[in-house]
Amino acid sequence: MPYEKTRHETAYRRDRAGGNAMTTEDDDAREGRPAPGIVKPLPPELFTEHETNAEMRWEAMGDVGFHVPNERFFVRNHTRTPIVDAETWQLRLHGSGLAAPRSFGYRELLALPSVTRDAAIECAGNGRSLFASQQHRRAEGTPWGLGGIGVARWRGVPLATVLERSGLTPDAVDVMARGLDPVYVTDDGVDYGRVRRPIPVAKAMHDVLLAYEMNGEPLPPDHGHPVRLVVPGWIGLASIKWVGDIEVSAAPLFSPWNTEFYRMFGDAYPPGGGPPLTVQGVRSAFELPWDATLTAGRPHVLRGRSWSGGGRIADVEVSLDGGAHWQRVALRGPNTAAAWTRWQVVWRPERTGPHLLLARATDETGAVQPDRTPHNDFGYLFDAVVRHPVTVVDG
Repeated sequence: MPYEKTRHETAYRRDRAGGNAMTTEDDDAREGRPAPGIVKPLPPELFTEHETNAEMRWEAMGDVGFHVPNERFFVRNHTRTPIVDAETWQLRLHGSGLAAPRSFGYRELLALPSVTRDAAIECAGNGRSLFASQQHRRAEGTPWGLGGIGVARWRGVPLATVLERSGLTPDAVDVMARGLDPVYVTDDGVDYGRVRRPIPVAKAMHDVLLAYEMNGEPLPPDHGHPVRLVVPGWIGLASIKWVGDIEVSAAPLFSPWNTEFYRMFGDAYPPGGGPPLTVQGVRSAFELPWDATLTAGRPHVLRGRSWSGGGRIADVEVSLDGGAHWQRVALRGPNTAAAWTRWQVVWRPERTGPHLLLARATDETGAVQPDRTPHNDFGYLFDAVVRHPVTVVDG
């Protein structure tokens, strides 16, 4: 496919540590922008900003089809978006699980057989703020609502293809991609290095993608340009952006992102924490503003989406009276494993005042959204049925 350099790639610097080309921060692209480290515009009617992150607004999804457009896709950055020159970028594979080190350039990767896959990327902390607002116990971290998710059509090369061409050995057990974003340094000065997270070889060989295209366009900078991982069904951290190198090992691999972070800690878990997080749970969201105002005595078409890392959505029920009664709703359009399905229901409220709307999904494995999510210190994987408040007023 043809590749066109963007204006952000005209002046790059050599990253000596990783041997990859990477530009300095583009001040022009950030001029007048309040959010640090994000390149694309973040209109307030489409996004809620959380420091270096941008959450998609569900009330803005009514005119959006199955795929979220690139300019409206949420952004999760540990540091800031790097600008990487695809023409000089190299993907370096190395480690004891390969016959020998191997590198691929961008055009070489584009020349390999490609696949296209619809998949969600979802932050493991999606819904974190609901631990406090709904279950009355706060969790640490970015206070995401439910907008830390998006579904796109990704095109790229199966990671299995690249591993096989690099001489994957039979004793390889773990694969760890590392991003080209700046090193992550905590407020108290701890340097964790660049974001990296191992995944088992079995998962890497099954359905993981080295994606270079998003919704028919080259990856935008904020979403991993020039190449990112897409790990269907797993927490978004596994889908490393701006991949620069991949270690393949005959022994288990570790990083702060599977030892100190992205594990469950708290009263409901072992003292040393639970295992590293992998598959996402089942969730549902209404395409409505929080605390929306609706008019009594007239029909309202309520739309929403449900998704699961475990498989396709089999059933969605909605309660329009705070959970007293439930009804099945009609599913709309595609229903893809590791993505989401849309649904809708018509509601004609007669009683004015506050109401709670609830949506509860079941996936094809039989997993159902629970009433509560066990609390964990970092607020990961909130999958409880959400109580969405609305107010009905006289017409």
